[in-house]
Amino acid sequence: MSYYIRTMTKEDLPEVTEIDREAFPTQWPAADYAYEFKNRMAHYVVACDSGTTVEPPERKDTLGSWLSRMLGRKAPQSDGPKATQHYIVGFAGFWVMAGEAHVTSIAVREKYRRRGIGEMLLVAVTELAIGLNADIVTLEVRASNFPAQNLYTKYGFNRVGERKAYYLDRGPSGDSREDAIIMTTDNIHAKGFQERLQKLKEAVTARSASG
Repeated sequence: MSYYIRTMTKEDLPEVTEIDREAFPTQWPAADYAYEFKNRMAHYVVACDSGTTVEPPERKDTLGSWLSRMLGRKAPQSDGPKATQHYIVGFAGFWVMAGEAHVTSIAVREKYRRRGIGEMLLVAVTELAIGLNADIVTLEVRASNFPAQNLYTKYGFNRVGERKAYYLDRGPSGDSREDAIIMTTDNIHAKGFQERLQKLKEAVTARSASG
């Protein structure tokens, strides 16, 4: 199987929300990705499994179809069978503000982890940030999440600070908080940064294509 990245659409919201709840089950408040479509600063992508297809969710009843029924008219029928789409296995997003691309989330379904998908998503958002003329990419990561910190370091992120008690988790034993490490790149338009990004992208793409 292989994976690819595409822009997130509104039709992806059920799967994206499902992945978010699995990846961050105790984090509070829960993210509302529907709101992000109203936010001009926000940019989101999804990772798809090209070997697995799913039926798209049923569209919700609209005011137009309700009025048609009330007036005794038949609702318009779709042309042919519903198109299938590839299974979404992860997503990532960021906001662009004042030349800074701030990564808000990177999440992968549990059974698809350790396959380079999170790395593909990181490459995708970094390339998008370059295309949107951001100067740097920055993010927060849990102080206890050493694998993620190692990945970000690999891609040129440096530890620049911390936010005390940044993450709020809710569980059966009560609330708890965890510090966040702030990590930021150097200028993403610098030749050295882009050369390293391209080399790492080629490696992770080759792994994805080979399954």
